Amino acid sequence: MHFFNSPKIRLRVVGFAEGVSYLLLLFIGVPLKRIGGHPEAVEILGPIHGLLFVLYILTTIQAKTEYGWPLGKTALAMLASIIPGGTFYADHKVFRHLPDNTEKV
Repeated sequence: MHFFNSPKIRLRVVGFAEGVSYLLLLFIGVPLKRIGGHPEAVEILGPIHGLLFVLYILTTIQAKTEYGWPLGKTALAMLASIIPGGTFYADHKVFRHLPDNTEKV
């Protein structure tokens, strides 16, 4: 099986990357800009996080379709992306327990 053929692996990898980028932006980029006077930190990290955020939302929608998630579960997975560390929690509670194929859960 190719690494990204699994919707579970795609969701977990993108969720991890989005979560890391969000924490880097909040706890490194923003303080460097506000306290250290280095706006380039946010100018670099901001677009990277934005791209990963959009990719996470699209991957979540794909998981909803492939796994037959109800709207509530999908909304919670999306909500996780706006809470610092939320995607790590979603991975721990939901994503890691998904089947490796696309059978409905």
